[in-house]
Amino acid sequence: MAKDVLLDDLNNEQRLAIQHCDGPLLVLAGAGSGKTRVITRKFAYLAKKKKLPPASIFTVTFTNKAANEMKQRIGQHITADNKGFWVGTFHSQCNRILRREIAALGYKPDFTVYDDDDQSSLIRHILREFNIYEALFKGVVSRISMLKAQLITPEDFLARGDGFSFDEKLGRAYLKYQHELKRANALDFDDLIMLTVKLLEENPKILKKYTSLFEYLLVDEFQDTNRAQYRLMQLLSSGHNNISVVGDDDQSIYYFRGADVSNILNFEKDYPKAKVIKLEQNYRSTQSILDASGSVIAQNKDRKAKQLWTERRSDEKVCYSLVQNEDEEAKQVARSIKDLYLKGKCEYRDVAVLYRTNIQARAIEDALRAEHIPYHVISGISFYQRKEIKDILSYMRLVTNSDDNVSLRRIINSPPRGIGVSTITKVEQEAKKQGASMFRTMKLMLKSQSLAASFKDKVGEFVHLIEKLAHTPHKTAADMLKDIVERSGYLNDLEDERIQNVLELVSSAEGIPVREFLDRAALSSATDHLQESKGVSLLTLHSAKGLEFPTVFIVGLEEGILPYFKAMDSPREIQEERRLFYVGMTRAKDRLFLSSARRRRLYSKIQDQEPSRFLKDIRPKDCERVERTCSQPVAVAAPAKALPKAPKSLYIVGCRVKHPSWGIGVVRDCSGEGEDTKITVNFQSVGLKRLAVKMANLEKV
Repeated sequence: MAKDVLLDDLNNEQRLAIQHCDGPLLVLAGAGSGKTRVITRKFAYLAKKKKLPPASIFTVTFTNKAANEMKQRIGQHITADNKGFWVGTFHSQCNRILRREIAALGYKPDFTVYDDDDQSSLIRHILREFNIYEALFKGVVSRISMLKAQLITPEDFLARGDGFSFDEKLGRAYLKYQHELKRANALDFDDLIMLTVKLLEENPKILKKYTSLFEYLLVDEFQDTNRAQYRLMQLLSSGHNNISVVGDDDQSIYYFRGADVSNILNFEKDYPKAKVIKLEQNYRSTQSILDASGSVIAQNKDRKAKQLWTERRSDEKVCYSLVQNEDEEAKQVARSIKDLYLKGKCEYRDVAVLYRTNIQARAIEDALRAEHIPYHVISGISFYQRKEIKDILSYMRLVTNSDDNVSLRRIINSPPRGIGVSTITKVEQEAKKQGASMFRTMKLMLKSQSLAASFKDKVGEFVHLIEKLAHTPHKTAADMLKDIVERSGYLNDLEDERIQNVLELVSSAEGIPVREFLDRAALSSATDHLQESKGVSLLTLHSAKGLEFPTVFIVGLEEGILPYFKAMDSPREIQEERRLFYVGMTRAKDRLFLSSARRRRLYSKIQDQEPSRFLKDIRPKDCERVERTCSQPVAVAAPAKALPKAPKSLYIVGCRVKHPSWGIGVVRDCSGEGEDTKITVNFQSVGLKRLAVKMANLEKV
């Protein structure tokens, strides 16, 4: 019998999930159970076995990284050009539909997509105009995003509130914000989905067009969908109900972004004929890790029960340490990492340290520096959020959409042109009177005889630059970027590092159409540009979603940190905090270390801490517990000081050496120089040995 490459290397439940192609399907995919393999193989199965055109399989996930991985894996089984595939994030898929159809909603197809930074900039401007305390902008941005995730418009909110606490000032700011977006022909991330839902609900012909086009829907990370995203999927599947959703309710950790775990919990009510398949075989972690994490998540009441198991056995238990303070905790983590490294059990890049809040990273960084352990902090800053990149992209956006006031405000005086706040305010006031964009208003003001010559010179130079760029044909985004850089003089006073970033941006735009490039930049995220690290990874528990590491440390397991103090009064949020801990635990493949401190400096004062309630959920047989009662000083390097240069030596970490008695080994540590050089070598025959080079009679291999 011929081997079926799509199915033969799968377990029984994975095969069942792939072969079920008629009607709704809910796949409850436990952590590390191979859900991406199921989704990509199902795509290939539908195309090859069921003969569906690849362009008729609408596939959505949550990150560009995941979408690109899906395309690559699908490409291993299908030879068709994936450019026509509908495989992408919710935002990119909706952007694609709206580029074709948004005229039905009164927008122009060349709309601009505002990212989080643009959104915040516009909200701050509106709050200033309304004489509302500007520092509240983050809360306003968050509330508006949550409202859009629930498909609540400004008019809906002003009419009935959001079901929690009504705030008329918020309603007015939301209404003004949407008005400004529409006037600028711009959409924010949440609009991409909310307006696509509106488009499909209000235009039956357009809805029928897309339900006919998409014969099958595949949804990844379904537990993270909000109301708007779920409604979109319901609309697109309304003609045939051929929808497969894959997710894990135990890994729903984005309530603060509007994610609604009830979508996955109630899927069977919304689709009564849905088949449910559980993927419970784990291919990532050891059974010890699964037993410990499983006992934690089992305490949540609102969940679909799963019992993860694996063929990966290990004698190493999960290890928990209770220490005196955060410095001792950090020191212990650093020493443990170095010990594992010196014993050859892992490389530094195999290790991750996870924490609930970013402020916890400081002590860990200090301790790693003291031990000369390389590391990198995975932050939420995207390449496209760097100032110089945002500036250049704002030029592009204004050139392609002159109504974009946010981009204009950003670059009107960058580089400096002598256009001050008073001039900008004058333009804004006139634009408000005219009901026009700032750029159009400036063009009208330049024709006035009453304005000062200095105003006309400075503003006229800027207007001329933008119009010149707009009327110059550019074949690709790279051509436009080069033109912008040359005509604007932006690079003249820039430091070398920032110049290199701009040149990298230009290089990345080669051969790409302008609109496609702007969409790609707007829809990118911080994780799209993560490079493989050679050192220990430091990141928050939320950022760790979707990643895996051989060795994981989770620090700060204390009441008020995990669970977070803001979640204490909400049973629903406590359940989400427990899911967050579970996600962190299941990132570990081979080893998992947990720790908490008796005292910790939080918000400029030292506080007594209690171990996290979640630790009580771990059964004693699944965890080795260590309590350190005596506090020892932690020798850490001051953050501002540079590390001393590594000593020059014939032997470097990682090189191979040969000993006359013990044979070949790998150098794991090296200190001193000249005749005082000492090295630690891991020999296969005898294990770890600390040697003085001048006495050891070693030979480099």
